[in-house]
Amino acid sequence: MHTETLDEINETLAEFKNLTSTFTEEQLNKVPFEGSWTAGQVSQHMVMANSGFAQMLNGPTRETDRNPDEMVVKIKSDFLNFDIKMQSPDFVRPELISYKKRDLLVSLEGVRTEIGAAVSKLDLTKTCTSFELPVYGFLTRLEAVYFVIYHTRRHIRQMKNIRSEVMGK
Repeated sequence: MHTETLDEINETLAEFKNLTSTFTEEQLNKVPFEGSWTAGQVSQHMVMANSGFAQMLNGPTRETDRNPDEMVVKIKSDFLNFDIKMQSPDFVRPELISYKKRDLLVSLEGVRTEIGAAVSKLDLTKTCTSFELPVYGFLTRLEAVYFVIYHTRRHIRQMKNIRSEVMGK
């Protein structure tokens, strides 16, 4: 079992959920500045993206013919490079609607539980074959978990920026 990885994913996803909980419903749905998502949209994006990774982790796999953490450094350097602006693929782009805080928090917790269960019980060295990511290709389960961690950390930073704008802090 990957105790360190499990701790890291749980802490990261819990931090994002806790950050979401600091917004009022009005703040959650307020556009902070032109061209930005609302905090609700960012939270919904995380639900959409991370639930997709939960499905991928629990989906079909094959034996891995390379180092199972080979892509982790690239994923980390890409997602934690805040000088580049990334565009979300359409299939995980949230609608601009009014989000319910309670629903988002329940969904975020559900995804955290599902990914945590996968990390604690599955062989993370296997390669996931249900989805090939642009740029990265087919990821191992371990790389997929780190994709979730670094993608979530990127959005934690975004949520903090949104919170400063909508709360005036």
